[in-house]
Amino acid sequence: MQVQYLLPSLRLSPLVNGILVIRYEGAPEFTLPLFANGSPVIIFQTTAAKTRVGKVGHLTLYGQTIRPDELLIAGNFTLIAWFLQPHTLKPLLQTGARQLTDDCIDISYFRQAREKSLEERLLNTSDLIKQLQLMEEFLTGLPSMDENDIERVNFAVAQIKNSRGLYSLTTLQDELNVTERTMQRLFENNVGMSAKLFRRVCQFDAAFQQLNQLQFDKLSDVAFEHGYADQSHFTRVFREFTGLTPKEYLARRQQYTPVF
Repeated sequence: MQVQYLLPSLRLSPLVNGILVIRYEGAPEFTLPLFANGSPVIIFQTTAAKTRVGKVGHLTLYGQTIRPDELLIAGNFTLIAWFLQPHTLKPLLQTGARQLTDDCIDISYFRQAREKSLEERLLNTSDLIKQLQLMEEFLTGLPSMDENDIERVNFAVAQIKNSRGLYSLTTLQDELNVTERTMQRLFENNVGMSAKLFRRVCQFDAAFQQLNQLQFDKLSDVAFEHGYADQSHFTRVFREFTGLTPKEYLARRQQYTPVF
């Protein structure tokens, strides 16, 4: 298995956080966990795949993930995942981002993708650079959001992510100069979940990344470092977002690496 982590181009970076490329040759079915991390994702894979719900196409947009899921892929394949900035969902969907939370949709649903024959062109080339260019053209051609909303969403998301989910929502509300209800609507429409839930997801993801990279001596150290009351609190949250305890995840980690 070959794995590459790529940074988006300067042109694409306002819309995409990062890009994961996997090339896999092997007989066993390959499993990629889909856990909450605060980023919607577009996944292209060259062979058939399915989630726990059912089959998915070659090119799929996944909204914000809260409930854990898995992507199962059979045979040899190339997979490219574009991790989106949270606000990218709304111009894609042309409606509130919340509608795709814990759900996915075939990219061919979108008129812009059909007009560009995006899926077909991605499947018809094995040139990674060309595939990345095709997706960049598609994403940068999306309708623009309201600039004021983009600025506020980007600021709020950055404050929460940079604090690893520990930023005060009261402080954030004051900095945005909005009411609690307005901030709630801003997050649900543009990010796909409430500000409170997004903060919990970012807190979990920061702890999960440390755990996944084995950068700890004791699980309680991870819990305290990321603001959890104790190891039991961390375990409950971990199970909520992965369906596993930290110890169960670590026992399966090798089959799951790399993870979303």
